[in-house]
Amino acid sequence: MIEEVKVTINGKEATVSRGITLLQLSKEYQKDYRFPIILASVNNVYRELSYVVNDPCGIAFYDLNSKIGNRAHIAGLTFVLIVAVKEIFGVDADIKVMHSIDKGIYIETSFPLTETILKSIAKKMLKLVEMDLAITKVSVERISAIHYFESINDLAKAKIMKYNTNTFITLYRLGNYYNYFYHQMPPSTLGLKEFKLTYLNDNGFVLQFPTAYSHNQIKSYVHHANMFKVFKECRDWTKLMKIETVADLNEVVSKGKIADLIRIDETLQSNRLLGVAKKIVENKKDKKIILLAGPSSSGKTTTTSKLCMYLKSFGLNPKMISMDDYFVDRDNTPVNENGEKDYECFEAVDNNLLTKQVNDLLKGKTVMAPVYDFKAGVKEFIKELSLNKDDILLIEGIHALNPKVLKEVPMKNKFKIYLSALTELNIDNHNRFPTTDNRLLRRIIRDNRTRGYGVVDTLRVWSNVRKGEEKYIFPYQDEADVTINTALVYELGILKTYVEPLLYSVDEDSIYYEEAKRLLNILRLILPIPSDSIPDDSIIREFIGGSCFHE
Repeated sequence: MIEEVKVTINGKEATVSRGITLLQLSKEYQKDYRFPIILASVNNVYRELSYVVNDPCGIAFYDLNSKIGNRAHIAGLTFVLIVAVKEIFGVDADIKVMHSIDKGIYIETSFPLTETILKSIAKKMLKLVEMDLAITKVSVERISAIHYFESINDLAKAKIMKYNTNTFITLYRLGNYYNYFYHQMPPSTLGLKEFKLTYLNDNGFVLQFPTAYSHNQIKSYVHHANMFKVFKECRDWTKLMKIETVADLNEVVSKGKIADLIRIDETLQSNRLLGVAKKIVENKKDKKIILLAGPSSSGKTTTTSKLCMYLKSFGLNPKMISMDDYFVDRDNTPVNENGEKDYECFEAVDNNLLTKQVNDLLKGKTVMAPVYDFKAGVKEFIKELSLNKDDILLIEGIHALNPKVLKEVPMKNKFKIYLSALTELNIDNHNRFPTTDNRLLRRIIRDNRTRGYGVVDTLRVWSNVRKGEEKYIFPYQDEADVTINTALVYELGILKTYVEPLLYSVDEDSIYYEEAKRLLNILRLILPIPSDSIPDDSIIREFIGGSCFHE
């Protein structure tokens, strides 16, 4: 008689055969999911579907509609893409995963690309998917893994593995190819048919896939030229500095040259912002309003303060308005689909009042601008404001680039700036460090330092913050006259120093433990960097402390 164990699956009690795999079990629950089940959690610990159930436990299944399932789907697609490329063009052909763009990932090839060639790659990928090839775990000694990647000329992967202190490394095998990924993987290629390849240039394309933010559909690709240009400029600079991966940064740290890199990077960042200030000054006759927007932890406060300083050096007198001060009274705040007050939505801001007061300022009138009392949830009109000849108004807020903001003010009077922390470093050619994770690490540190929040507090609200960004910030990035990257090439080593101890505070029984562990697993590859050489006007100081602008 087969022994059985009692489990809870997706919140409902069930009895299953001891020794059953999650893959076998998932087939009974597939009807409840839109996409193929790709991953599971057992007692809040993420498990691949090869995991064997032997004891009573709580199980939850995930398809690509979930955050963790989506990561596994992308990792699996990347592996299939790599194998497809090598089987068509030979083992020396390769791809480089660059960065996210418009609900997809921009990828470059080591060989010339045409639309016809890209179609052949997609066709080969679909064939590999239909073959239902197993993606299996293989445990090997770290030194053997390094030698393997050196032998196939994947030097970036071999280089980063020198900073992994584990005796054994888990590789994944697909057909005759082995690779290393920093996310759980699907059990086979069969569930990886949801993708699209979009041609961009003679060695670059976009890998697209469904996400929760695109309503689980693959939408037509929209090219964000400003963002793409900024990414390219940053990549070109990292190539020039010979710091394209985390391992390259580690090498600078280990050779004791990090202080020089910090000074060079900070000078570059300051020069970028100085260039924006000059552009504003050249058009000061018309450009009376500077609008700044960007997602959470993109460094809006420091950038705005620093821009004001540069504008003053050119004889202008900047005055600042925060759109947060124009929130409607709390009793009038709209609610979201869950009945909770939605402070992220556009209607949470009194745009009519903002527009009227800015129009009055442009006409030379004096206004009593509000300051929002966040405890009482009401505006207090206590800030007298006027614009003189050399005054310029800076307005900062998440909705600042929305065309509805100040729509009655002529376009010629507005200059729009979009900020984002676009991480310049990848882990290796096939594993990127997401820009979202960069901002999350910044926010965890700042929330803990300035608000006394624990890591769990930040992780709890992060998904809602991200939803707000997707809905109210990202759609308007193309409205900007200029896009500024606020990420610094060295910052991951700094962030590691501050955030690692905080991440270890998350209890193992917390639903956020796996997310904390995921971040720790990536951070352990990065050498820590001391903050001594960071200037007090650096964007990083906004998060770790010691800023000359806001302490």
